[in-house]
Amino acid sequence: MTRVLLADDHPVFREGLRDVLQGMPDIRIEGEAWDAASALALVRRTPADVLLLDLSMPGRSGIELIRNIRDEAPSLKILVLTMYEERHYALRALMAGAHGYLTKHAAMPEVSSALRKILAGGIYVGPWMADYVAQNLVAPPETAPHQQLNDREFDIFMRLARGDNAGDIGRALSLSAKTVSNYKTRIFDVMRFSNGAALVRYAMHNQLIDDHDIV
Repeated sequence: MTRVLLADDHPVFREGLRDVLQGMPDIRIEGEAWDAASALALVRRTPADVLLLDLSMPGRSGIELIRNIRDEAPSLKILVLTMYEERHYALRALMAGAHGYLTKHAAMPEVSSALRKILAGGIYVGPWMADYVAQNLVAPPETAPHQQLNDREFDIFMRLARGDNAGDIGRALSLSAKTVSNYKTRIFDVMRFSNGAALVRYAMHNQLIDDHDIV
């Protein structure tokens, strides 16, 4: 029997995922979480084989949360199931310790395949990003400016690129607006941006976001 934990801040999605997984043979849902704090509490108290984790939940950067979960439960497999389609997020998630990465657009047969592969000791990413991830994990390219950012800075950088303001980001990550502004200053210094438009242009030029990502 495979023991599964669910962590997603959208109750409707979590309920639908739970219903589908419970219909699969040899799957048992052991617990659920709805933000970063409850996800950490859940993995501390609940033995399980795999965690299905949303990358964007209130309270903490998703990549940072993966690292925290790996520290708390080193044997727990982590399958990221997220709306973020950017390949750069997938690469950072795997480097942080995730065992698989899928978007929420994935059909349930693919989720089932991903679970089987990571439980067997493998790594799973969707075919649309497999080549990119493999190339960059084996032979990382010359360091680009955004790759000099740590996980928290990169998350805030991406949120800024999508048009979120300091208040939005602070509420999402449980940070004060002043702290977010300090991170923004650090990002601008490291990447030598003179204004927000330069940040957005950089993100688009480097294919970190698309036109439809910008709010």
